[in-house]
Amino acid sequence: MFGQVPLASVLVLVGTVLTVVGGFAYTSGNSTLNLVGFFYGIPILLGGAALKSSEVKPAEFVYPTTAAVLKLRETQATTTQNSVRKDVTRYRYGIKAHLDRVLEKLGMSPTDQERPVLTAVYEQISEAEPTQGAYSLVLRFQSPLIALAAWQEKQDKLTKFFGPGILASVSQPEPKTIDLHLTVTNKS
Repeated sequence: MFGQVPLASVLVLVGTVLTVVGGFAYTSGNSTLNLVGFFYGIPILLGGAALKSSEVKPAEFVYPTTAAVLKLRETQATTTQNSVRKDVTRYRYGIKAHLDRVLEKLGMSPTDQERPVLTAVYEQISEAEPTQGAYSLVLRFQSPLIALAAWQEKQDKLTKFFGPGILASVSQPEPKTIDLHLTVTNKS
C-alpha cells in the first residue's frame, strides 16, 4: 500500500506546510512554532525534493486482471514473479529505471539513453507451447534502440536470471515495444 503513495510528494507537502507555518510564526512573533516550522519544515522539504528528483513512477497495469488469472497467480506464481510484480508497480527511489540492474547485467543498457524503459505490466494465461495454460507475467518495455533480435539472443540469460520454474520469452506487439513474458514452467 505504501508503495502506491509517492513518498516524495508527501514529504514535499509536509515540509512546505511546516515551513509556511514557521514563516507565519516568525512574522507573528511565536518563537516556539517558528523553530518547529523552520527546523523541521525546511529539512523535510529538501529531503522530499531530493527524493522527487530520483523518483521512478510505477509501471501501470495495461489490461485488467481477470478472476481466472488471479486464481492462477495464487496457485502458480513463483516468488520471483510476485516480487517483480510488486516491485515494478510501486514508486521507487534512487534508481534510474525499473529493473535497471537486471538490464545492465544482461548487457541491455550500454548507456542511459539506450536503456529500454519499463512502461507497463500485465498478467495473462499463456497460450504458447510448452507452457500453455500457465500463469504469465508480462513486462512491456519501450525499446527504441535495442531491436527484437537482441532481446531474442538474451532469452536464455533472461530465463536463467529470473530463476527456476520460469521461462522467459519476448515478443514485439508493435514497433519499438518489447513484451517480456515470464511464464511458469512447472504448473501445479
